Amino acid sequence: MWATRGKKKDYPETPERGTFWRATFLDLDTRLRVARGLGKTEGEAAQEAFETLKRRGHPQTPPPIVSDGRGELPQALVEVYGQVPAYGGRGRPPTRKCPGEGWKYLEIVKRRQGGRVVRTTKRVVYGAPPEVLALFGESTAYVERTHLTSRLFNGRLVRKTLGFSKCLPMHRAAAGWEDAVYNLVRPLKTLRQEASGEGVRRWLPRTPAMAAGVTDHIWTVKELVTTLPIPSVNS
Repeated sequence: MWATRGKKKDYPETPERGTFWRATFLDLDTRLRVARGLGKTEGEAAQEAFETLKRRGHPQTPPPIVSDGRGELPQALVEVYGQVPAYGGRGRPPTRKCPGEGWKYLEIVKRRQGGRVVRTTKRVVYGAPPEVLALFGESTAYVERTHLTSRLFNGRLVRKTLGFSKCLPMHRAAAGWEDAVYNLVRPLKTLRQEASGEGVRRWLPRTPAMAAGVTDHIWTVKELVTTLPIPSVNS
């Protein structure tokens, strides 16, 4: 997802200002936001998110991935997880990274007409097509929905307003706070469980962190700000 603060010709792009892309990795089963990246291009944002994912439990191989068909995520995936093949002793030694065995990656390419999505096409990037197609769903609806949630949560992502970020470190801090509230504080209707036995409530609300087994209760904002360390603005 992206946000711009006006006509690009009026605001020259610099490493710290201008238009930035944000990549969010979402676990399809629990809706937990597991990684995030910011960058001047979609590839830079995706690479930062993949590096975060690599530190958080997937150090060797990436998990199965489904994305839209913009095309920059496969390159970022190879850059972070790919390996340079071993030299066989003949010819010039290889220098480019290659994808690993067992990767599963599906792109869903959207066809639009008049601003509406009229058709989607599945394209297997890595992995055996029958296995990859059977693993994933039909669309990227969960990711699109979390983008809408982000724009409602975070005024810095609302297009064509004066709420855009003027400072990249503050934007990173706002994105981190938004993800923490989303994962720990906000229950999702699709994650609720039917209460067992007789009681006042029929449904038990759950947050993505509860569904993922990270916590056993819905956090309050007070608990969040008094439990988690506040990162430095310059970190």
